[in-house]
Amino acid sequence: ACALGRTPPAPPAAVRCPPAGACFSAHFANVSYAEARGACDRRRGGLAWVSGEPELRLLRGLLAEAAVPAPALFWVGLKRNASACTHEDQPLRGFSWEAAGGGTVPQEVPPALGRWVEEPRRSCLIARCAGLHLSADTGDGPSWGWKE
Repeated sequence: ACALGRTPPAPPAAVRCPPAGACFSAHFANVSYAEARGACDRRRGGLAWVSGEPELRLLRGLLAEAAVPAPALFWVGLKRNASACTHEDQPLRGFSWEAAGGGTVPQEVPPALGRWVEEPRRSCLIARCAGLHLSADTGDGPSWGWKE
């Protein structure tokens, strides 16, 4: 899985692999969600899924290791299709993790992953994507949240 960030020019890609599961890599380019997805596809991967706190810690650690300047937005595979509605009572607000081929895969996530920098627009008609937003360091590492 990979995350592509919208940041100024930065160091080359950083990679972290947990003992089990997929490796994560971070690549730096100022691109759209679709371009980020295509870049990950060309690397034989896909935009990162964050389905639990261990994956979030790994991804945040990877970005910290790469010394990413904050604020920064990294595209991950978080998307809401046009036919899906915003759900304020769900951690991902109706967004799902994008599967290979462009469809989405609904997945339960812990409430701790329901941190949004700003609430997504309420809609049931427009496809939207969201990324991992990192803001200034709070002493415990950069603050994070999802951002549409």
